Amino acid sequence: MNNYVKRITKLIFGLFLYSLGSFLTIQANIGLAPWEAFSMGGAYLTHLSYGNIVVITGLIIIVIDFALKEKIGFGTILNAILIGKFVDLIQFTNIIPKMSNLGLGLLMLLLGQVVICIGSYFYIGSSLGCGPRDALMVALGKRIPKIPIGAIRGLLEGTVLIIGWLLGAKVGIGTAIYVLGIGFTLQFTFKLLHFDVKNIEHESISDTVKVNIVSS
Repeated sequence: MNNYVKRITKLIFGLFLYSLGSFLTIQANIGLAPWEAFSMGGAYLTHLSYGNIVVITGLIIIVIDFALKEKIGFGTILNAILIGKFVDLIQFTNIIPKMSNLGLGLLMLLLGQVVICIGSYFYIGSSLGCGPRDALMVALGKRIPKIPIGAIRGLLEGTVLIIGWLLGAKVGIGTAIYVLGIGFTLQFTFKLLHFDVKNIEHESISDTVKVNIVSS
């Protein structure tokens, strides 16, 4: 049980860092990343908070993941709920200003990417389930194996980016930098932290419950 307390703490800390990084990329104000654009567009359309749109979207994707028989863990559920609520909380504190020039915007965008990658290290490392969007990408990859997983990810992110843009979300140079740079930043961060994501075996909710019942 102590092991699970540590893992859940690691998961929640990672999700908070991910949320902080995501909010930094928004406040950079030079163009939103695909999923951020989708959520911001949804917020403009519905007048709900950005964080609530993130939560609703995440929960809908979990239902799709489950229908596609993809593994759902406690981390998957918490990912869907906490990232959006953490972003709303950070926004409520009003301590991170919106950038008003390109230079500062670029610095904040790059900082946000680094923080997102460090947050990913912590929450993925808890091995309690990958995020809903990653699970969807994997599920689609299994069902259409002839299409490279990178192409599937690109199609998903391209689709949500276009929807977000049509709904009024800001797309600009920061969008291109994020899309082109996040993979490199993630790879560099994981290498620096000696973290091999391929060695992570995520637990489903049933796996976690069974382990704790046996141990008790």
